[in-house]
Amino acid sequence: MSVAVISLHGMMSVAVVGRRYARCMARWKPDGRGRLEQAALELFGERGFEKVTVAEIAARAGLTERTFFRHYADKREVLFGGGPMLQELLVNAVTDAPDGTAPIDTVAGALDAVAALLGARRDFALKRHAVIAANAELRERELIKLALIAASLAEALRARGVKEPAASLTAEAGIAVFRVAFERWVAPKNRQTLARLIRSSLDELKAVTAGA
Repeated sequence: MSVAVISLHGMMSVAVVGRRYARCMARWKPDGRGRLEQAALELFGERGFEKVTVAEIAARAGLTERTFFRHYADKREVLFGGGPMLQELLVNAVTDAPDGTAPIDTVAGALDAVAALLGARRDFALKRHAVIAANAELRERELIKLALIAASLAEALRARGVKEPAASLTAEAGIAVFRVAFERWVAPKNRQTLARLIRSSLDELKAVTAGA
């Protein structure tokens, strides 16, 4: 299947999941949750994740600790609270892909859909990435999150009739493509969109496997 067709599937996935995502994005506007998120990222960047307390985040946001805990279980959730939403978006995009789409192209379309939505939050992604990269515990949690997403993608592919080990291999490959593209996207000198980087990374993967 051509890249153009993959992109079309990605656009279709965006249309399908966009309405769901729009409702969730309301929680990220500059309300209490948004102010806490902004304050936390500022403090994490200034002093490091370990040295920042919930009380300090709440104070910087001009809110109370009680308000913080209405939105987040702990300060780590400022960084990881969107994980279930990301997982849901990917799984829904796989589920909603047109019948007959090849497994890898189904995952590519799901990644395109998420890339289009994450693109609107690049500033948050950059700051979040910097905080996680500087903390071994957070890096480990990020890997666990990605592993859970891969498992969910594999399950969604199996539900579409993809057999094992193809389902798991395709899901893991998709997450690997996402990780590589994301690292390139948050690089200081990058000027390409996440969607373009995902497609180019996928093309490189296909070229490698075709030549094996």
